[in-house]
Parts: sequence; structure tokens; C-alpha cells
Amino acid sequence: MPDTPALTPVKTTAPVATPAKTEAPDSPPADNSAPVASPAKTPVLTLVFGVCSAVLLIVAIVLWIQVGARDRTMIQKQNRVDQVLADTVVLQAQVDGAKAATVLLQKKMDETKAESIQVKADLDKTRAGAAVLQAQLEKTRATSADFQTQMEEAKVASLKHQGEVELAQAQTAVMQTQANEAKAAAVQLQTQLDASKVLTADLQEKLRTAEAKIVQLQKPPAKK
Repeated sequence: MPDTPALTPVKTTAPVATPAKTEAPDSPPADNSAPVASPAKTPVLTLVFGVCSAVLLIVAIVLWIQVGARDRTMIQKQNRVDQVLADTVVLQAQVDGAKAATVLLQKKMDETKAESIQVKADLDKTRAGAAVLQAQLEKTRATSADFQTQMEEAKVASLKHQGEVELAQAQTAVMQTQANEAKAAAVQLQTQLDASKVLTADLQEKLRTAEAKIVQLQKPPAKK
């Protein structure tokens, strides 16, 4: 913008009284007022307007920066809230999974305990059956020994009583048959006893397996 020349204000001086002169009637009256220049207001207004504009611009920039910082802070807070909510959801899912796993482990433990109790009952029942079979075997052996003794006595009696040989032989044959039956029964009972022992060993193995499962399930799960 071209420089505007500065105007100097003109001082107005009061007119000095002069002696009155005789003026010609035809001459116009003298104009004693001199032209006065107006003060320079345009540069001052421009400067004030520029300063105000600069101040408003600075205020607008500061407000814009503050609004941007506030928005960034709000976004960061919202992101943190979202992250916390997401972590809460994940933790809740982990808690629910742990509860479900605990319920499943408790169910398995209850099933294993029930199975262990059933195995113990079966083992006790098998042991009782084995004891009964053992008693029957001992009784059968005693009966077989008694038959054998009677057979020997019958043989001795047959030797002593030749007249009663046929009867003694018949008794001997009957006793021999009974002895054979007793031996067969003893063999059958021995087989049953062996099977009972095998079943007892199997049940004892199952019991040990069930007790091992119970011990393993009672251990706390390893933390991840």
C-alpha cells in the first residue's frame, strides 16, 4: 500500500486587531478564515482493525487447539473405556470358561467317585463269592477224602470178606463214581475260584485306576 503523507495540523491564530482603514465600497470584504486540515484518522483505524483481527485470529487458533486437544482427550478416554470394556468381556468369558471347567471337573470327579464306590462294592462282592467258593472247595475236598477213605475201607472189607466181594465191588464202584464226581466238582470249583481270583485282580486294577483319577482330578488346575 502506498505511503500516505502525514498531514500536519495547522494552528489557528486569532486575528490581530488592525486600525480601521477606509476601504473602497466596491472592494469585497476580506476573508480572514484560513482553511484547517482534518486529523489523520485512517491509519489509526487500520492499525486498530489489524490488531483486533490478529487478536481474533490468535484467539481462534488457541480455541481451535484447545478444542482439538479436548477432542483428542475425549477420544483417548473413549478408547480406554472401550479397551476396559473389551478386557472386562474377555475376563468375564474366562471366568465363565473356568466355571464351566470347574463344573465339568466336579462332574467327572463325582462320576469317578461313584465308579470307585461301585468297583469297591463289586470287589467286596467278588471277595465274598470267592470266600464262599473256597469254603465249598474245602468241603468238597473233605467229602472226596471221606469217599476215598470209605473206598479204602471197602477194599479192605472186600479182602476180609471174600463172600461179600461182589457187594464190596459194587460199593467200591459207587464210591469210585462218587469220588470221581467229587473230584470233578472240586475241579469245577477250582476253575470258578481261579476265575473269581482273575475277576478280583481286574476289579482291584480298576479300583486303583479310579483312585488315581480321583487324585488327579483333586489337583488344582494349572494357572495359565
